[in-house]
Amino acid sequence: MNAAEKGELYARIFRKVGVYLGKGEIPRALKELDEGMKIAERNGDSKMAARFAQETANLSKTAEPTK
Repeated sequence: MNAAEKGELYARIFRKVGVYLGKGEIPRALKELDEGMKIAERNGDSKMAARFAQETANLSKTAEPTK
């Protein structure tokens, strides 16, 4: 898979995450981010895997109910 194909794949995943978030489907968005991280790791893209992990952490923080 060349760089352009990887970029298209990762962009598609982030778009899907955005759609799920727009619908309020946080669990599905988190699942998609996790899948994206796994794909990036399989492709040897440590920077993208880290980005997916960071987005997952950010979303998990905002999904926690306030006390």
